[in-house]
Amino acid sequence: MSTLKLRRQRSTIAAGLATLAMVLGAAAVPAEAASKTSYVALGDSYAAGQGAGPYLDACFRSENSYAELADQAKSIKLTTNAACSGNTTADIAATQLRRLKKGTELVTITAGGNDLNVGAIAVLCGAALESPACQQSLASAQNLLSTGELSSRVARLVLAVKAEAPRAKIVVTGYPHLFESAQGLPDQANQFVDALNGSIFQAASATGAQYVDVTGAFAGHGIGSGDPWINNPSVPLASDAYHPNAAGYKAYYAALKAAGVY
Repeated sequence: MSTLKLRRQRSTIAAGLATLAMVLGAAAVPAEAASKTSYVALGDSYAAGQGAGPYLDACFRSENSYAELADQAKSIKLTTNAACSGNTTADIAATQLRRLKKGTELVTITAGGNDLNVGAIAVLCGAALESPACQQSLASAQNLLSTGELSSRVARLVLAVKAEAPRAKIVVTGYPHLFESAQGLPDQANQFVDALNGSIFQAASATGAQYVDVTGAFAGHGIGSGDPWINNPSVPLASDAYHPNAAGYKAYYAALKAAGVY
């Protein structure tokens, strides 16, 4: 064989090996790294994970939140849980949307309860249902629900998310019933949650977001049940009351997963 032909063969083999190395190099990148869905969680204390502890910061973000549980899935990459306890829909729009990017692919939102000041309602009405302070708080909340104002606020938040993350699938969750069904305050509280969830559902429907109901996932596990997934008012940290515990956030995650979100 001539020297020229030998050189040509060696050149061809070298080129082939180089191409093979490039292909194998690309294949060496973990498949899940390329396919993971970029995910940002937004919302209030229920999205932050309050009630389940331990807490990572003053926003009461917990590693037991449903967003952090989702991050353990092979298909999900939680970029950030931006949720913060006490945030209203306006607070979320003002402070949390900056965590979104044009390439964000999934956004979950749990919000609306603080617009109704549910924390104050729980304290005031839990102490004395017929007190003027309780009745005034309930009337203010009912006005936001009946006029459609709460639904409009949630819808505006969803549209703001769409503007910041146009590629993202947006999922809005509801809230669980707090109590096992019983006459008096427990039943009224659960009806209040149903009205809140109805407004959130309307907002999701109006904006093309997916709504995920969680009341079924918590059925049989409200305050007063044998295995409650909602913290009662006697928990050591008072602000954890009426929030899900770790089992409750697993139920949130399970509901979202069953709905095809994760």
